[in-house]
Amino acid sequence: MADFASRDPNSPAFWDERFERGFTPWDRGGVPQALQAFVAREGRALTTLIPGCGAAYELAYLAGQGWDATAIDFSPAAVATAQAGLGQWADRVVEADFFTYAPAAPLGLIYERAFLCALPRAMWPRVAARWAELLAPGTRLAGFFFFDDAPKGPPFGIERAGLDALLTPHFDCIEDAEVSDSIAVFAGKERWMIWQRR
Repeated sequence: MADFASRDPNSPAFWDERFERGFTPWDRGGVPQALQAFVAREGRALTTLIPGCGAAYELAYLAGQGWDATAIDFSPAAVATAQAGLGQWADRVVEADFFTYAPAAPLGLIYERAFLCALPRAMWPRVAARWAELLAPGTRLAGFFFFDDAPKGPPFGIERAGLDALLTPHFDCIEDAEVSDSIAVFAGKERWMIWQRR
């Protein structure tokens, strides 16, 4: 385990240090199969927000499919990493705080990939409330949710009952599937899920 100065994942400095030192064990280096399958069967482009985007491989994939996608991260080093690897899509990565970011257009989708589990559990009600605030009825929150009960993180896991309690006040789960191509840190502990805003 690397020796890091910053230990607070609520701080951009925590993530800056890890990106600057190349310590990103959550980075799969590509686009998960479940997202590709979702895009293929969707049949229409959705205005999409990717919070806590990290290297933002999914942004390039979605934009390449004609989707109006924007990726945000509050870590300047994460944004720089993403922009450096995205070529023509680099300007779609924005340094911003998820809790105050205002999308330029109404969203059809928020894509969840290791954002919720990156934040301490005490932050989760704020995250869920913000998801609900940003999504109109009928739009969706889709992505990967990490299930684990280890006390330390990140990643901070949740139990299924806890996720239901967090999201069912505003969302209905309309898809829940196993993930076959997880990377080591998430293997056997994540599920692809789609939650529709009520």
